[in-house]
Amino acid sequence: MEFSRKRIRQLEEVGQALAPDSAQRAEMLSEVNQYAEAFMEALPGGRAFTVTDDQGSGLLDSPIGEQTINLDQALRLLDEHVFRPGVNIGAPGTMAYIPPSSLYPSALGDYLAAVTNRYMGMFFAAPGAVRMEHMLLRWMADFIGYPETSAGDLTSGGSIANLTGVVTARDAFGLAGADYQRAVVYLTEGTHHSVDKALRIAGLGECIRRNIALDESYRMRPDDLSRAIQEDRRLGFIPWLVVASAGTTDTGAVDPLDEIAQIARMNQLWLHVDGAYGAMFALCEPGRRVLRGIERSDSLTLDPHKGLFVPVGSGAVLVREAAHLLKAHYYDASYLQDRDLFAFREVLSPADLSPELSRPFRGLRLWLPLMLLGVAPFRALLEEKLLLARCFHEDIQQVDGFEVGPEPDLSIVVYRYLPKRGDANEFNRRLVESVVRDGRIFISSTVLNGDFTLRLAVLASQTHLDTVELAVEVLSDAAARIENEG
Repeated sequence: MEFSRKRIRQLEEVGQALAPDSAQRAEMLSEVNQYAEAFMEALPGGRAFTVTDDQGSGLLDSPIGEQTINLDQALRLLDEHVFRPGVNIGAPGTMAYIPPSSLYPSALGDYLAAVTNRYMGMFFAAPGAVRMEHMLLRWMADFIGYPETSAGDLTSGGSIANLTGVVTARDAFGLAGADYQRAVVYLTEGTHHSVDKALRIAGLGECIRRNIALDESYRMRPDDLSRAIQEDRRLGFIPWLVVASAGTTDTGAVDPLDEIAQIARMNQLWLHVDGAYGAMFALCEPGRRVLRGIERSDSLTLDPHKGLFVPVGSGAVLVREAAHLLKAHYYDASYLQDRDLFAFREVLSPADLSPELSRPFRGLRLWLPLMLLGVAPFRALLEEKLLLARCFHEDIQQVDGFEVGPEPDLSIVVYRYLPKRGDANEFNRRLVESVVRDGRIFISSTVLNGDFTLRLAVLASQTHLDTVELAVEVLSDAAARIENEG
């Protein structure tokens, strides 16, 4: 390719648009901050769900190309077509699925992480940032009850954390390709679908999946697990992995972790606990009692973007023995030999312990709020969510026509309405649609034992007693209206 210094200078001048000066940065930051402040101020009283006519497609009328727009125009496009339709994450009425939150100090942490742009793959590139993430993981391991030999990684969420746990279990157990068709994974109908996906991604799609029976509270039955393991051994299969849930997404049920851990150890199986939703409740005493035995697992998924209220994209995985995590994820490349300079192998790098090499600085969005606010408010809100779920469970069954599932283990309540006439499943479909369209609260549904069932998940940081009382009111009014409409 021919080149000239003049052409290089011309290209440099055009590219200067990517490097605004201090005055331009200040103006941009002021406009963005003004929008963010208005958004945050409106959040407590805002709709939980919004249906718009175009569902965001209006954004496509402003295609990416040579034509530019100013920041004010960009913010208007975002407001109308990106931030308005759909779920308003962080609004108090968001009680569907497992609701995330909007924690402002975390947003500031993300801003600083993006501006400073530390490369987090290897310790030598960002030693302080890597130490911060290890410190956060050690803090989690301590309140869970994992030993000093443990290690982990901050992931993008529970799906990657579950994948990391499955891959680590595979290599620690020494499974070879020839074993896969005889290797058995024990789980339940309540196990999150990301576990099955992780097995397939990890090349373990041929493994036998054994669904263990659930009790009346939707928890794994240890007696059935024990019988299944013994029967599989008798048949010449290879019992390998037990996946227990510390809070299922469907019902919030917590499997009897202590008993399951005992069975796994006696039979020399790897126990992975999917605590993406529920493990953070170990921070508060009532949650710790429900989660008894979680500390005996071999690996664990837990999501700060659920129980610690930080923005989406904040997962974590812990493994009891760091050596197993390292064995499954180690790497080598000649172009990375400089990592050995100055004894930079003193601390394990995130790339040594995860599938990722390039990754963002995830730790700052969690470290900053914990340091600024302390652990106490997080602990208080977690206990509050447990109590709010019990409050809703009690209040909704006082409304004529509603029946409830078992008392919640954590902060999810399952319930449904039994109409005076007509099909109950169809009625509850109409009920959830009516409530979601109303928009003041956002709930979701599932199917339990063939019945269309409603779910209320209390976990957003700004969901408090008045929100739960509003949910009872909205559901009661909507059910009565649908009954009257026939």
